Amino acid sequence: MRLPRILAPRTIVSAHCDLPCGVYDPAQARIEAESVKAIAEKYQANTDSEFRTRALIIKEQRAELVKHHLWVLWTDYFKPPHFEKYPHLHQLFNEATKLAGAAGAKGSADPAKADELLSKIEEISKIFWETKQA
Repeated sequence: MRLPRILAPRTIVSAHCDLPCGVYDPAQARIEAESVKAIAEKYQANTDSEFRTRALIIKEQRAELVKHHLWVLWTDYFKPPHFEKYPHLHQLFNEATKLAGAAGAKGSADPAKADELLSKIEEISKIFWETKQA
């Protein structure tokens, strides 16, 4: 059943959550990135084509979650004063999300790419916790 035009929403929006909860933590991205690395290692150690196919699908899903969690931090948690204090933060997020994407861990089954991603997430995490102390 279709809503009468008068009741239909005029503007559709989306957000991290319905009520800004203020709960942010780079651990969410790190956990997914650790999963990406573990899957890449299992992929390399297995020759079964069905297993490898499933592993790639799951790894790509986890890499997409890494990007999501990084974007939420980048766009919702960090504010202009953070970017002023840490001028390399935009570049760091850009590099991390690219490492989670098709040019990195999502598009590769090399555990070394996941290690690079984990390293960037660790840098972001250090800055995040410094800002939480302030």
